[in-house]
Amino acid sequence: MKASPSVWTGRVLSGLFVLFMLAASIAPKFLMGDMVAEQNMNALGWPAKYLLLIAAIELGCVVLYVIPRTSLLGAVMTTGLLGGAIATNLRVEMPVFSHTLFSIYLGLVMWGGLWLRDASLRAVFPIRRITA
Repeated sequence: MKASPSVWTGRVLSGLFVLFMLAASIAPKFLMGDMVAEQNMNALGWPAKYLLLIAAIELGCVVLYVIPRTSLLGAVMTTGLLGGAIATNLRVEMPVFSHTLFSIYLGLVMWGGLWLRDASLRAVFPIRRITA
């Protein structure tokens, strides 16, 4: 069966989300732990000892999101993770639009990609046209 343009758009959005998470969040935590801990974890008020645990949780959520059978679970778990990021950024009074709300932007891309590529999710959350 040939995929529609909206499904391909969803795949692209999902791919961009996954690439961002891997390249900008997960890989630096695993590969440059000392630098990330020094720059980010301390600024956010988190002990450096949690860095690898957070990276492993992020990686687990992304892996679940990539697998079609578990993508909904991955999206729900990632939403929780992004909510924690929002709370952390609020607590340390980071700039609102660039830091605190960035998790909202990322979540919209993640959920938008999943919604566009998954017909069962579109059936649960349809866009309804209002006729006057």
